[in-house]
Amino acid sequence: MALDEAATLALLVRTIRQTDQDTVRAALMKGMLRGLEGRRNVQAPDDWSVLAEALSRSDNASIRESADRLSQIFGDAAATERALATLRDSSAPGAERQAALGSLVTQRYEGLADELEGLLEIEALHLDAIRAYGIIAKQDAPNILLARYADAAPQSQRAIIETLATRKAYAKALVRGIKTNIVPREHIPSYIARSLRDVLGKEFTEVYGEIPELQKNTREMIDKYKRLITDEVLASADARRGRVVFQKTCGACHLMYAAGGKVGPDLTGSNRANLDYLLLNSVDPSGDVPEGYRTQLIQTVDGRVLTGVLAEEDNRRVVLKTVDQPRVVIAKEDIEARKVSEKSMMPEGQLDQLSRKDLFDLVKYMQTKSQVEAAK
Repeated sequence: MALDEAATLALLVRTIRQTDQDTVRAALMKGMLRGLEGRRNVQAPDDWSVLAEALSRSDNASIRESADRLSQIFGDAAATERALATLRDSSAPGAERQAALGSLVTQRYEGLADELEGLLEIEALHLDAIRAYGIIAKQDAPNILLARYADAAPQSQRAIIETLATRKAYAKALVRGIKTNIVPREHIPSYIARSLRDVLGKEFTEVYGEIPELQKNTREMIDKYKRLITDEVLASADARRGRVVFQKTCGACHLMYAAGGKVGPDLTGSNRANLDYLLLNSVDPSGDVPEGYRTQLIQTVDGRVLTGVLAEEDNRRVVLKTVDQPRVVIAKEDIEARKVSEKSMMPEGQLDQLSRKDLFDLVKYMQTKSQVEAAK
């Protein structure tokens, strides 16, 4: 651990010990947790054990929880056991169980793999349990997740696909799932398809098919759509239906009118009323990708493959944004290889997948100046 970090943590511990104000203690510990996010087995500051014991008797549940989470980061086995007890406690609030699961995943608690299947049946923990399989490897995880795929909600299906794409052994099972129609081919996002192609090569493309490269005839494609999307067509299009189309095709990654995902740029203030601008960025999304939105491909030392855009980075960690998770924290010591792609995570040919009516309604919605009610 770097000297400056050790000194900073020691100073924070002394400051927390010297104050009796819960708001100050909570704020300082929140800052510590933020700075240590994604880390494990960090050397505990001097006097932390004494302070943690005192904080464990606090009447403030948030302070007790933060102290426990910090103790886990500092390698305290007793704190890990308390988190496990909270996770198993069916009477505990869902948020507390979620926090306990998250801390155990971060600390790579070795017994957690055997807990996850049961957690899939708990609504408050379902998505977190799916994603945990990506970090806590388990040989039969693909079978467990694929058996639930058909009946899963769309968000859970996306989480299953993303999780199975994180490890080579899992990815092989996902390919078998595509081949046997457990997972429809069209459910695989383009950025996941590229990642699977890189990991498995022909083993993936022989089942999925070749992944189309970027349009070489961008100008011709734009002209084709401009001939279709006339003023007369847009006059009779339905912006309310277009909002529904946007939610299905764009909303997982883009914000518009404060609703949607945060992987791609916020489209609210973009030049989307200009048809040329809209078509250029839809037909050739990788033509001019801002540096902050380029796809990051990270391989970890324990065999995971993660795909997303960069949210934060410092000298100790990288934070990615993915379609389903706004913060995926990777300690730099866990990174084996890293690549920045010039390609956007936005799929090519997305407009080609839309019916004419959906296309016209989507463009109509994109050209609105204020939010409209979604069609029922």
